[in-house]
Amino acid sequence: MIRIPFEQLQQAFKSVLLQLNFPEEKAALCARIFASNSRDGVHSHGLNRFPVFVQYVKEGLVQPAVEPALQERNGILETWNGHLGPGMYNATLAMNRAIELAKANGIGGVVMQNTNHWMRGGTYGWQAADAGCIGICFTNAIAGMPAWGGTEPVLGNNPLVIAVPYEKGHIVLDMAMSQFSYGKMQEHELKQEALPVAGGYDTAGQLSTDPAAIRQSKRALPIGFWKGSGLALVLDVVLTALSGGRSTARITADKKEYGVSQCFICLHRPDMHTALVTEILNNIQGSTPASPGGHISYPGENTLKKRLRSEREGVLVNEDIWKQVQQL
Repeated sequence: MIRIPFEQLQQAFKSVLLQLNFPEEKAALCARIFASNSRDGVHSHGLNRFPVFVQYVKEGLVQPAVEPALQERNGILETWNGHLGPGMYNATLAMNRAIELAKANGIGGVVMQNTNHWMRGGTYGWQAADAGCIGICFTNAIAGMPAWGGTEPVLGNNPLVIAVPYEKGHIVLDMAMSQFSYGKMQEHELKQEALPVAGGYDTAGQLSTDPAAIRQSKRALPIGFWKGSGLALVLDVVLTALSGGRSTARITADKKEYGVSQCFICLHRPDMHTALVTEILNNIQGSTPASPGGHISYPGENTLKKRLRSEREGVLVNEDIWKQVQQL
């Protein structure tokens, strides 16, 4: 791992995207999101994912020049078609629209069908919180987990994001439905590290801490066992019911993750009762740490620390993958 300046990383991404016929503004936005994800320590959906994204563009699964379009308006809920555009661009526009609706009505929602991988879901939670809104968003994905009691991967590892604006650093929960996201397992695999606890099953059906074996079997372990399995299923059902878009089953049938469905919800009120929120956080962080000298963090706190360190010292990147991107 090496550190490079954020601006250099962002410019490298943008240069490649411009060569792939991305419009200038869209290339800049997507490059910023890829670089920001690495800056915040989410390497799996920053630099590490970029070569895969480029391949999807070359295969025509991601369409650089298209724009999302409004399909239906139902009060404060809108349905959009992403037309297979870049997922990060579509998601940014969708969350911006949800923010507009919430600031006008107190709540607003946008569902998007036929879009693409949004990379780090937390990006859009931070976006909502920066705008002074509570943000809730989720997406479906290609199957990567079995239903509880089954052995075949039929559930998407459908991330759920909940963000709350907070003046000392936003509260941003960004969680996959598995004990470890596939991106996190890739990070451990690249470092040749075992997972700290069992993260899924190997091809023999045994619980394993080997990230490579779990990624091969596509049998990641749901959070909370049957509870995570149920939540993954319900998120897919809600997305499909609202958007009319593709379910995990249909995405998986094509064997590549594209044309997914997503939902963006914002809530807004002028007073978010900051003093009461602070009271909650103080109560949590004032409890006794499990290890001497330990610190109990709230969701989003460590992300902000990594961001500030990256801005001071440079963004931590995998040297081999950085070389791949430079060669692109």
